[in-house]
Amino acid sequence: MSDRWGELAAAQDGVIARRQLVDLDVRQSEIRRHLRVGRWAERTPTVLTTTTGPLSWEQRLWVAVLHAGGTALIGGLTGAKVHGLRNWDRDDITVLVDDELAFDEIPGVTFFRTRRQLSSWADPTSDLPLCRIEPAILLFAGYEEHPRTAQGAISAVVQQRLSTPERLRECLDTMKPLRRARDFRQLLGDLAGGAQSLAEIDVGRACREFGLATPQRQRPRLDRDGKRRFTDCEWDLPDGRTLVLEVDGGFHVEVMNYGDDLKRQRKLTTPRRVVVRCTAYEIRHEPDSVMEDLIALGVPVRRVSEPRSQRVTTDTRLG
Repeated sequence: MSDRWGELAAAQDGVIARRQLVDLDVRQSEIRRHLRVGRWAERTPTVLTTTTGPLSWEQRLWVAVLHAGGTALIGGLTGAKVHGLRNWDRDDITVLVDDELAFDEIPGVTFFRTRRQLSSWADPTSDLPLCRIEPAILLFAGYEEHPRTAQGAISAVVQQRLSTPERLRECLDTMKPLRRARDFRQLLGDLAGGAQSLAEIDVGRACREFGLATPQRQRPRLDRDGKRRFTDCEWDLPDGRTLVLEVDGGFHVEVMNYGDDLKRQRKLTTPRRVVVRCTAYEIRHEPDSVMEDLIALGVPVRRVSEPRSQRVTTDTRLG
């Protein structure tokens, strides 16, 4: 038997499909012998491994994508994790497959069927059949049940420097139609403007809705100790003062972090720089109150906003 199957299996983390073995002229009798003596293990009816212990995460990826075959790609949050996305793990592996492929479902794998041309999404730098991060995360976001989770995933890809708003926007333009595309374009505009969290993006959205001037985000500042800090949102006021809004998420409410934030606020405050704070919950669910306070503190109003009751939600529309 040729050693070529060994080279291929090694390149695929010890995973090999039956069809690949046939293409390499490996006889069925040889395959059965390896399985019978316990040298190989059958992981699905179409995929084997040259190891017999528990599968590693890398092996699980290969088993899933080889089982589907064709132009299948690792995608969704699984693909994003392979590209380096942190803190967005899911138990199931997501595989993007051509809508016309036929195969058995397997536990622990979600097969996402699409009519889109998957070959154009493949990452040419990866040995593993892997979707590029931009279409992987945008397709996930378009079909994610919760809009907030969808936006958070896109934001995380930018925050962790795995892609840029510009590359994501270019990819989005090629994916028409995609659910929530209009919202994603607005989100990417906010991210391009320097927003680093969904809470900061909520500030920008509330400012647009209520007619306030757009804040500058992540502006570098030196505090009184000479430490370089980045503020969440700032407005240069007509009277020469600067108003800083710091948005506290759940992380900030922990006792030690809360104390550190108070110290940071004091050291950033000067006679000409006023620092105020709100919570992420407030800016998300009670923006009226936050905007009223910002106006009272001097943030200019650019236009009269429409009543909140007349605003249209576009979360479920196609872009």
